[in-house]
Amino acid sequence: MQSKEHWERVYSTKAASGVSWFQDHARQSVQLIGQTGVACHAGIIDVGGGASTLVDDLLEEGRTNITVLDLSEAALAASKSRLGPRAVDVSWLIGDITRVELPRHAYEVWHDRAVFHFLTTREDRESYIRAVLRAVKPGGHVIVATFAEDGPENCSGLPVMRYSADGLHAEFGAPFRLLRQESEEHHTPFGTVQKFIYCLCRKEAN
Repeated sequence: MQSKEHWERVYSTKAASGVSWFQDHARQSVQLIGQTGVACHAGIIDVGGGASTLVDDLLEEGRTNITVLDLSEAALAASKSRLGPRAVDVSWLIGDITRVELPRHAYEVWHDRAVFHFLTTREDRESYIRAVLRAVKPGGHVIVATFAEDGPENCSGLPVMRYSADGLHAEFGAPFRLLRQESEEHHTPFGTVQKFIYCLCRKEAN
């Protein structure tokens, strides 16, 4: 995993809306979370959520059990500032997803847009998947979005992995059933296009 110092520098020197992955609204993620059918009180974790506006959209939907995890304290501070009084309705965690120990079976939905593709070593990817297996309830859902095969080769000055839907699902393996795959052409604040792939999986009960 890239260093905490790198991401603190990114979010300390740029506005949250000034990074390439910024979205005014995380519509595709919101739709996929909705398709899981989980109740408003279901535990949802946004991994690498940082300064993402997904949490705003989920709160607007009336969801009441949201956790946002990020490596960067500055990124989380940006979200808390944006949310104002509503920030107290969210659980905020600072940590490296390849090292943090999350509570067992705490979440019904795991969401990650643009963290997994930064994991360029097999060791880090395996650590990430162990965290998913531990933290997601049996029968829970996992939504992961990465750069597509024809997406960028680098982001924020760092190398990334690129995936097809089948390739991304293969990283997670048999404990996860692929339910849906979607593509996205993300238009960055700089007028460029980044191609993403989204996979919605269910963690098998056994």
